[in-house]
Amino acid sequence: MENSGKFKRILVTAALPYTNGDIHLGHIAGAYLPPDMYVRYLRLAGYNVVFICGSDEHGTAIEMSAIKEGVSPQVIIDKYHFANKKAYEDLGIKYDIYSRTSTETHKKTSQDFFKVLNDKGLLYQKTEKQLYSEKEKRFLADRFVIGTCPVCGFEEARGDECENCGSALSPLELKNPRSTITGDTPVVKESTHFYFPLSKFQAMLEEWINSKPDWKPNVVNYCKGWFKTGLQDRAITRDLDWGVPVPLEGYDGKVIYVWFEAPIGYISITKELFEQEGNPEGWKDYWCKDDTKLVHFVGKDNIIFHAIFFPAMLMAHGDFVLADNVPANEFLNFEGGKLSKSRGHSIAVKDAVSRFNPDSVRYALATSLPENKDTDFYWKDLQAKNNNELGAILGNFVNRTFVFAEKYFEGTVPAAGEYKEIDSIIINSIKSYSSSIASYYENYKFKDAVSETMNLVRDANKYFNDTEPWKAVKEDIARCGTIINTCLQLCRSFAVLFYPVLPFSSEKLFRMLNISSEGETWESAAELKLHAGHKLNKPEILFRKIEDSEIEQ
Repeated sequence: MENSGKFKRILVTAALPYTNGDIHLGHIAGAYLPPDMYVRYLRLAGYNVVFICGSDEHGTAIEMSAIKEGVSPQVIIDKYHFANKKAYEDLGIKYDIYSRTSTETHKKTSQDFFKVLNDKGLLYQKTEKQLYSEKEKRFLADRFVIGTCPVCGFEEARGDECENCGSALSPLELKNPRSTITGDTPVVKESTHFYFPLSKFQAMLEEWINSKPDWKPNVVNYCKGWFKTGLQDRAITRDLDWGVPVPLEGYDGKVIYVWFEAPIGYISITKELFEQEGNPEGWKDYWCKDDTKLVHFVGKDNIIFHAIFFPAMLMAHGDFVLADNVPANEFLNFEGGKLSKSRGHSIAVKDAVSRFNPDSVRYALATSLPENKDTDFYWKDLQAKNNNELGAILGNFVNRTFVFAEKYFEGTVPAAGEYKEIDSIIINSIKSYSSSIASYYENYKFKDAVSETMNLVRDANKYFNDTEPWKAVKEDIARCGTIINTCLQLCRSFAVLFYPVLPFSSEKLFRMLNISSEGETWESAAELKLHAGHKLNKPEILFRKIEDSEIEQ
């Protein structure tokens, strides 16, 4: 499949995770597994693609964690940056680069972006009242204040939102406000901040969103809700110690607000990738040329930043491409409750992969992705998907085929004789399946892509049963050879077609077939590439059974 359409290259971004805790399965289902599957498919299909991500390392939550633990923010971000990088690797999520927003490249890129907008006269300053701690000698940003919610009376509401009733708040609205760190009562003082004129870009944003008929309805409707109430200008600086400093004289102690600076990380991380590759100008092809397709994968809570704020910033700057799509997912709930890192109700990736095959975790998530509505994840589901689908359908077919080849054909690929209609039907179905699976991947329907891939294996199992090789081996060994040859060709097709969702198992299957995955393409999945006499390696169990006792634990 050659590159088609107007795009020469595809830039895929996964939301930059906050480095104040471990990555959990809710994050993975929302914004990290879908792009990994998409990119793995795109590479097999011959597209020129770059996949980037990195840690979002500024903002009040990180400074808060640092103060509470009595360490510097650098200690917090280093701890979680490297832990999360490893968690992605353990789960088989493979970026071209996984960087961070605390680099010099990011600092310079963000400051340059800020200066371009300021030089254009787009930013303006406004003096406003803010809470100030006399004890700490600092202005208290929203997360540094708790108090009583003016809406529901909850006494532990944060300065940006009430977790009890979900109301969006500002620190000045709280009754009985107090510092999260010292507990003292703040005073009201004035501070001057830079504002981005988001309201000026509403018409352009609406026109842009309306030109995207293929976007997910949940994303479009979310944006339209914001347009309906009218976009408000937003402060883009904060009085904080931790962050990217405002790049102008006389603004010491002010940083660029993280919501503005973090998405610029996509640009700075792309720059870094090309610097590492010895092509420091190469990033411009991906950010400044109209024949680039930019796709942002995010969770529901990040739609606003990627479908409204960041595009408005890029429009204001003028040098960069806008996203072709923002295929945001809804939330994944855990055992019937909302996954929440802050509430401690979550499953860290490191814990899941230490207990279970990472491909089993990937598959269980991929088959229940919250693509259009919130979905639930249960440990029992992981067990069922592993045992009843990966083990009983895919693993079973591969095992039966290899055992037959080992026992009756000396562990080699037998010759294929004359094909009967039943053989031709299953062989021809590989091409039609690979075509429909590709279409699902290209249209961000990952659950459908995975279930369609498993349907091919179901058909293969039916073929095995209907051709009865256990009878053929006694009555007509040549016929049995044709059946097992066909089944081994199917195993190779599975290794290619399952690669986006089961990368570790696909590699294992290639090893068992004694062939390399190098040079395989999506198109080659339908080719019969195993030659008669080719020596196979010993079969291995692809998916071990998960016992009830492991799930109860």
